Amino acid sequence: MVVVKVGGSILQKVPPEIVSDIKNVLSEHQLVLVHGGGKGVTEIASKLGKEQKFVYSPKGFRSRYTDKETMEIFTMVMAGKLNKKLVSALQKQEIPVVGLSGLDGFLLRADRKKRLIILNEQGRKQVIDGGYTGKVNQVNSSLLKLLLDNGYVPLVSPVAVSEEFEPLNVDADRTAANIAGAINADKLVLLTDVEGLMLDDKLVSNLHAEEVESKLKKIGGGMITKVFAAQEALKNGVKEVVICSGVRDSPISSALKHEGGTVISNE
Repeated sequence: MVVVKVGGSILQKVPPEIVSDIKNVLSEHQLVLVHGGGKGVTEIASKLGKEQKFVYSPKGFRSRYTDKETMEIFTMVMAGKLNKKLVSALQKQEIPVVGLSGLDGFLLRADRKKRLIILNEQGRKQVIDGGYTGKVNQVNSSLLKLLLDNGYVPLVSPVAVSEEFEPLNVDADRTAANIAGAINADKLVLLTDVEGLMLDDKLVSNLHAEEVESKLKKIGGGMITKVFAAQEALKNGVKEVVICSGVRDSPISSALKHEGGTVISNE
């Protein structure tokens, strides 16, 4: 069983290479798909006149500050426009996909972050309200297995339900890691718009889980979230995680064969 997260940066046009490769991989593996789409959210928010604010944690994690209005736009774009755009593209290849958000069937439950510690413009730590962001604490694996056992491909958007039944913005990479752990997936593939983890201008082909902690300080921006997600997935029993480009030919098949990208494992 394989979980694949497709980054929002490569979803603007839904690359046909990914769609056709998903069909190929399905002949040998059960698949759960998770998608991002932050760029799409920012684009629609801009058209609606809602300026987006991004914050950085002291560890270097970049995230969207999600107030109530932004959460409404986030849900509309993620669970609506992007999820259904992908469903349509996959159905054209006769792939039996079911588009879901984490709200459906309590698929993703999350703890709402009451506060965030960020670095302000002066580089100092500052505590702000947590808004509508959360951390996944439970995955309804029974629902996913029900779909998988009946031949469907779940496609999940990163919107979770809080303890107070409110929608929350949850990170897509870490959502994929949580899902992979919950359904005992063998592999997690994180597709992005770069070749993999780069350190000192070189692609890291293999990284042992025990080395991850020591490398985190050298890893910047968007990649640190993926490496952190990989670490979480491995701790939850996933055998290996591959971070690789989603804009090459047969990106998922290549990742499963270790043809390019960065493989992170306990071996």
